[in-house]
This record gives sequence, C-alpha cells and structure tokens, in this order.
Amino acid sequence: MAVLALDAVVPLDLAIPAQIFGTYEETPYRVTVCAASPVVPTTAGFSITAQAGLEALADADTVIVPGFSPNLRVPEEHVLEALRNAPGRVVSICTGAFALAAAGILDGRRATTHWRDAADLAALYPRVSVNPDVLYIDEGEVLTSAGVASGLDLCLHILRLDHGADLAARVARRIVVPPHREGGQAQYVQQPLPKHPGGSLAPTRAWALERLREPLTVRDLAAHAHVSERTFARRFHAETGVSVLRWLLTRRIDAARALLESTSASIDDIAAECGFGTAPNLRKHFHRHLSVTPTAYRRTFRS
Repeated sequence: MAVLALDAVVPLDLAIPAQIFGTYEETPYRVTVCAASPVVPTTAGFSITAQAGLEALADADTVIVPGFSPNLRVPEEHVLEALRNAPGRVVSICTGAFALAAAGILDGRRATTHWRDAADLAALYPRVSVNPDVLYIDEGEVLTSAGVASGLDLCLHILRLDHGADLAARVARRIVVPPHREGGQAQYVQQPLPKHPGGSLAPTRAWALERLREPLTVRDLAAHAHVSERTFARRFHAETGVSVLRWLLTRRIDAARALLESTSASIDDIAAECGFGTAPNLRKHFHRHLSVTPTAYRRTFRS
C-alpha cells in the first residue's frame, strides 16, 4: 500500500491511513509513504520525509492520496501519470479527490470530497459526478472520502472489505472511533447540545443493540427514551444522520457479519439471532447491502 504525499499535504489525512493500516500487527499491510521529492511540506508548517519515490505506486495494490492545499492546484504531469498507471485500487481522502480528478481517474464515476470543496470539484471536472452529502463512495477500484475525519470511515471500510468486520471493529476500538458509519451518511450531522443532562439518545441505541433479535420498532425505542415517536425520530436523525430503521438494519447486518466470520452457526440461526427472522430475509438484505450472499461472505472470511 502506497500513501502519496503531495506538496502541502494535510497531515491528518496522511496520518489516518498510516495509523489504520501501518501501525498494528493484526493488519496485514505494508504501508509506504511516497512522494515526488524526498521532503514534503505539510499544511501544518512542518515537513515529512518520504520513504520512497513515485516508483512505489507501480508496485502497490492500493494507492491512497491524502488531501493537499491549495486543492485547485493541478499536480505535476509526472505525478498524474504515476497515478494513472497505478495497477491497483486508488483511494482519496478529502481534497485528494482533486488529484484523482486531474488524472482522469474519476471521469464517469461518482466521487465525494470535503463539503466545502465539492462545488469546485464539480465545476473543474464536469465529467465527475460529485456527491457532497456522503461520508465516502466506493466505486470498486476507486474510492473517495469526504472531509478529513471521514477518511477514518473509508479506511475502516477498506479494512472491513479486505479482512472482515471483526478486524475492522478491533482496530476501531484501538483508535477509539465507531466501527462503522455508513458511506451514505451525511457529512455534516447536526448534533445540538442536549438541553439537560442525559439528553442524548445514546443509551437507547445501546439498549437496542442488546435486543437486535427482537422485532424493534420506532415506538419501542421512543418508549425507552420516554419521548414521542415523532420527537424520537427527529432527534435520532439529528444525532446519527440516518433514520431509525436504516440504523437498525445496518446494525443487524453488522451483527450477522460478525457471526458469519466467527461462528459456524447456521444461516437460519444467524437470521433469528440478528432480528431478520428468516434466512431468506437475511439473504435479501445482506445481498442488497453487500452484493454478496451470507454463504459467500462466510467462505471468504473463514477460508
């Protein structure tokens, strides 16, 4: 895996993949920070030393481009050429999408970047379908994330794709972040301060996670939070950026993934344990969410 540091790289964007993929023994990646020159200035006023030159891109199965500034600056042609010739998966964090767009990698694809810069990306590169309202977009061999910390979500998503939900959850615990936020979640989630202590719905979400096998409804969760259904739905969306039912479905799929990876339980038993009721219902939602059947998923991560 190569992390390409462009001049005036955003240090947090650079640190995210280095931390997630390169610092833990359980993550089977070899991370190389590469650049066009040995010393690269950052937007924070200090410089970093690259481990390799642009030739590292040609040997990497994944190339990650962190954000840089000013992002309207087009990188040098030899840098763009190295990006175009990269043989594997190409990923951008935040304004790194501008480098991918300049290289033509995003042409005809959906992509995202920091909400503040999305209009510029769309105007400069009209062949790119820019969505400013999501955390990340997975187009298979090309993935883009939104602003800054959403790079954590995208890198954990990649880790989950490559090596399963269990490893991604363990790394998320190490870096003290949620193990999974959906890519389609809004970049900017309104989180007003509670008007009184304990005003967050986090206790109700924790309560629901312990009861995923039950047929939970908005009414059930609202009753636990001691508010009306309408108030609960509004506050829930403000805190999480998604609807109650979408959040429940995602958590149930996460639970099913963990059981498929770590147990030999039957599909029927997993469906019941995770609140899907029947195996056909689990298969339908699992395939819709991950484009793979539960059996194929288990075969991949237990082989």
